[in-house]
Amino acid sequence: MKRMIAALLLGLSTAAWAQSFPSRPVTMIVATVPGGSTDFTARLLQEPLAKALGQPVIVENRGGASGNIGTEMVARAKPDGHTLLLQFSGFHVGNPHLFKGLKWDPVKDFTPIAMALYAPQVIAVGPSTKVATMKELAELIRANPGKVSYGSSGPGSIQHLAGEILEQQVGGKMIHVPYKGSGPAVLDLMGGNIDIFITTPPGVIQQVQAGKLRAIAYAARNRHPSMPNVPTAAEAGFPKYEVASWFGLLGPAGMPSDVVRRLSEEVRRIVEGREFREKADSQGAFAQYQDPAAFARTIAQELSYWGTLIRNAGIAAE
Repeated sequence: MKRMIAALLLGLSTAAWAQSFPSRPVTMIVATVPGGSTDFTARLLQEPLAKALGQPVIVENRGGASGNIGTEMVARAKPDGHTLLLQFSGFHVGNPHLFKGLKWDPVKDFTPIAMALYAPQVIAVGPSTKVATMKELAELIRANPGKVSYGSSGPGSIQHLAGEILEQQVGGKMIHVPYKGSGPAVLDLMGGNIDIFITTPPGVIQQVQAGKLRAIAYAARNRHPSMPNVPTAAEAGFPKYEVASWFGLLGPAGMPSDVVRRLSEEVRRIVEGREFREKADSQGAFAQYQDPAAFARTIAQELSYWGTLIRNAGIAAE
């Protein structure tokens, strides 16, 4: 009888918690500085999610330490749904393999809520890099071992890993030039200081459309409507070159299941709506919802994939 009463009280407590959520503003932590694809995704969700929840949603940028500062904040937050993380896959599935003594665990310390955006990488070259196709780029790299340079937003970043994968597939070595973020890398690409930058389309699409940079391939299975003339890597002769990032919502471990379901369902409605889809399309990304279970599987799969790649390439964070 005591066990039955305890179970009943627990069920009532959980239901009451879910019904009262949210009882105050919700904070959405972004583990980067303002700007870029992670912040872009958070801003797309912010207003419609606040409207759906009936409480303000505050986007709080906590950049630094390659995403570890903001990520750890959410890992240590109270799991009541009022503190959430709009996470970038490069941080969540890459950092655990790059940093020794990391103070958060990508699985044990988080509750997956929903994937919202999917952004395959685009290979961009500057005006001084005289190539127009993937085939020409591969020939340039092989003919100039250790001379063609590519930028990244730091050692171990997805741009760095994308460059490592490209080296493997074309059979030639390049020079890796790390930056403190994608913005400086784009500027140096336009200025001719580096030859290649592989990144998510929101970082370069305006420059490509303005003719300041050239996009020579999209590392995805399908072309994107925002760049209809840019072939996929497969169309350009590299069918195995697929590199993409996801952006999704997570909370601390131990969140009430009803709160998780509600948040995930609200994100689904937003992501599947026309406004979100059109804004994502305009930046060269795809609106893509995954429920908590599917999102958890994606995280597990990518932890294994990127871990193997990072170990094989001998990459370590500085």
